[in-house]
Amino acid sequence: MYIILIIASIIILLCVLLSKALHRFGVPSLLIFVVLGMLAGMVIRTIMRGGGFGGIFTDDASVTEAIPVDTIASFALVFIMFYGGFATKWETAKPVALRAGIMSSLGTIITAFGIASFCFVIFNVPFLYGLLFGSVVSSTDAASVFSILRSRKLNLKGGLAPLLEIESGSNDPFSYMLTIISITALQAQGSGMSLTQLIKLILIQITAALIIAALASVLAVLLLKRLNLENTGFYPILIFAIIMMSFSICTLVNGNGLLCVYITGIVVGNNKFSHKKHTVQFFDSISWLMQIVLFFMLGLISHPSMLPAIAVEGTILSVLLIIVVRPVATALILSWFKTPIKQQIFVSWVGLRGAASIAFAIIATEALEGSLPYDLFHLVFYVALFSVMVQGTLIPFAAKKLDLIDDSDENAVMKTFTDYFDGVSTQLYEYKVEEGDTFAGKSITDANIPQDMLIIMIKRKNKVIVPKGTTQIIKNDVLVVSGQDFSFFTDEKAAFGSA
Repeated sequence: MYIILIIASIIILLCVLLSKALHRFGVPSLLIFVVLGMLAGMVIRTIMRGGGFGGIFTDDASVTEAIPVDTIASFALVFIMFYGGFATKWETAKPVALRAGIMSSLGTIITAFGIASFCFVIFNVPFLYGLLFGSVVSSTDAASVFSILRSRKLNLKGGLAPLLEIESGSNDPFSYMLTIISITALQAQGSGMSLTQLIKLILIQITAALIIAALASVLAVLLLKRLNLENTGFYPILIFAIIMMSFSICTLVNGNGLLCVYITGIVVGNNKFSHKKHTVQFFDSISWLMQIVLFFMLGLISHPSMLPAIAVEGTILSVLLIIVVRPVATALILSWFKTPIKQQIFVSWVGLRGAASIAFAIIATEALEGSLPYDLFHLVFYVALFSVMVQGTLIPFAAKKLDLIDDSDENAVMKTFTDYFDGVSTQLYEYKVEEGDTFAGKSITDANIPQDMLIIMIKRKNKVIVPKGTTQIIKNDVLVVSGQDFSFFTDEKAAFGSA
């Protein structure tokens, strides 16, 4: 067991260090994790064949038996999806929300059925099995796209960054829903599931997700704003518990658990509460850890030697997805919004496949074990690798050729996310507390001081106090505040002076 933990630790360290080393070259972190996962899988298999690991694993089959890969994939996706919503800045995303929402829903459906049609016509695969493959690869990967945009500091014109963020963050639940429906339909082929039953299944998934997300969001926001926790580390733990509870309840009632946690993330992430900055940083780390764990696990069950056998089919489907299906879906939707052609071409090009597609392939393979007419897992694995290597590496080139790069700070790609702190100059401001101030006599947690300001010191008579959340603010205290906009305190002074 300790040897396994040591190897896992080394893999995580390598992922972090190589991600840092290759970040400047625009290499997507996803590709790094995939390659390391594949190498780890080959090393572990070599050791297993030699009787390593103390006889824990005896063959490849025992790996998947000992490790519940579908459960781990689902668990990882929950936190990746939650943080996708949690890190979305609604103020920035609102102008493009409708376009992005239709792209993530209708666009996903068009993509799934488009690929299914090609599978049926070109490879003579039964349509329902083709639809399963199309559903699995219909989602796009936000982490890969934005790691490239950030590493190259590509600020995009026309609100493209928030459009891509919302679309790639919210199309995973729809892809998941289509995957589950395809699996259910294939399992129920003998019973003859009707179109009405399929529509009912879709409505149940969406309705349950919306209702439970609303309840979970209200509960989370209420607790975060009302509770005054002495230990700041309890705030992310509280959210962690609500995420797991809402996902589990939603899944138990046949709802779309991923859509539920994504919506919950958007609502919670766009509310102000104590120690939000630290909570954002916590879930950012958790999200990246989940991606590393997910792709390390993929290395254990993937067989690089099997990729050449599906290379022809994988290449054909990848090319069709990139130059036919995705562009058609994009044009059909964005043309209605009179989106410029250049922007449509770029949105179409950056539809990278990634973590969610491979995780859905694992879930589908486990559910339909032995009944698939093709190697779904390795085919999706190949398409994701092809997408990241071809599309991913050419994103900066495409942005420049299409003249979509904006050098102004207004459209900075980093600022499409919630609570952006990097690269923003801060100042210090001193404020003396008067008796009539609204926050006099309250703790820092209860003072309702804006999230973008931080009290870093309190001068009280001849003492200097390092503040905590429970520290009381009293008359004649001098607050040393860090931030950019201090209108909160100047308005307070104005209000007191006119009282």
